Amino acid sequence: MHPIKLPLKHQSWLVAATCMLADGGFVLFSDGTPGQTAGVLIMTLAVDLMLAGPTRYSGWVAAAQAAVPLIVLFAVGDQMYANEAGLLIAGYRAGAWLRGTPAYASLGVLAVSAFICPLVMRTEVVLSLLVVAKIAVLPWLVGRYTTARRSYFAELEKRSAMEQADAQAAVTKAITEERSAIARDLHDVIVHHVSAIGLHAGAARLGLPNGNGGLEKSLRSVETSSRAAMVDLRHLLDLLHGDKSEGARQPGLDNVDELLDGVRAAGTPARLEVRGSPRDVPESLDITVYRIIQEMLTNALRHGDASGVTVTLDYAPDALTISASNAVGNGNGRSGSVRRGLAGMRNRAGMFAGTTESGLATDGRTWRTVVTFPLEAS
Repeated sequence: MHPIKLPLKHQSWLVAATCMLADGGFVLFSDGTPGQTAGVLIMTLAVDLMLAGPTRYSGWVAAAQAAVPLIVLFAVGDQMYANEAGLLIAGYRAGAWLRGTPAYASLGVLAVSAFICPLVMRTEVVLSLLVVAKIAVLPWLVGRYTTARRSYFAELEKRSAMEQADAQAAVTKAITEERSAIARDLHDVIVHHVSAIGLHAGAARLGLPNGNGGLEKSLRSVETSSRAAMVDLRHLLDLLHGDKSEGARQPGLDNVDELLDGVRAAGTPARLEVRGSPRDVPESLDITVYRIIQEMLTNALRHGDASGVTVTLDYAPDALTISASNAVGNGNGRSGSVRRGLAGMRNRAGMFAGTTESGLATDGRTWRTVVTFPLEAS
């Protein structure tokens, strides 16, 4: 795995091992006696190993790293810089992970060590200051810069996430308000008129003289249709208001018989044929199929003759086909309302990758509409 993708703990061990390898190599190639070399090597490896520890101990690690050059200088009498790599990493860690007094204290300890060692070896003060800048100040500043940069980008990401959340909330609020406005319009206008239709039809039926059965049946059909329309409207209003309760569920295939009853009540025979093995379909498709059947029956009522309409549900292993056939009456097979109804069915079917076919059969009188939806094979 690439080192950058390793967990943070593994990376700290990798850094410590690299420092041990680099500093230990310089110690082994130094000019000290075997005893001196062994002592300095052990001390160097020990302080470099501390670099793999938790970052909260970065101040103590910096102090230990700063002590090594001083111990080597006064014990061996020579400036070996045995742990130069460890000093650089310790300075970086102190600048990156510490804040306040511990951070500046660590910088001070490293700077003192880097200044004293060359000064004791009779180096000019200017050179000692340059060593301080290279060994202590520069790594510490790089650590501070890296942390500040990381915090800056984290703040930008947080701000961007908040802005996206606010934008999404604004869109959701606008949609909710628009739904509420539509619901108010439906309630104030459509519901009022549909209710009035039902009431007037009931009043007219009650005012009929006895023996006028045909007109009474028609008025009862108007009342039944208006009540069914009110139920559907209430469902739509509940959905627009965000009501997800069971009472707000839209009708589906289980309610097709109610549609057929409504057509029969209007005086048009309606038949339902089911082929294949019925199976459950997704709720959204279930609602769509119901609405398509509803549109098929509406077209049959408006433009068909008295012979009635036949609706067929054909369940195949990988498809569901809905078809309706009825005889066209009075040359209405090509009216604009039919085309609008077919366009609505095509739009609904297209949402589920379905196909729609419609037109007159070879006899020139029977209008047939077929809608097919692909399903996952059962």
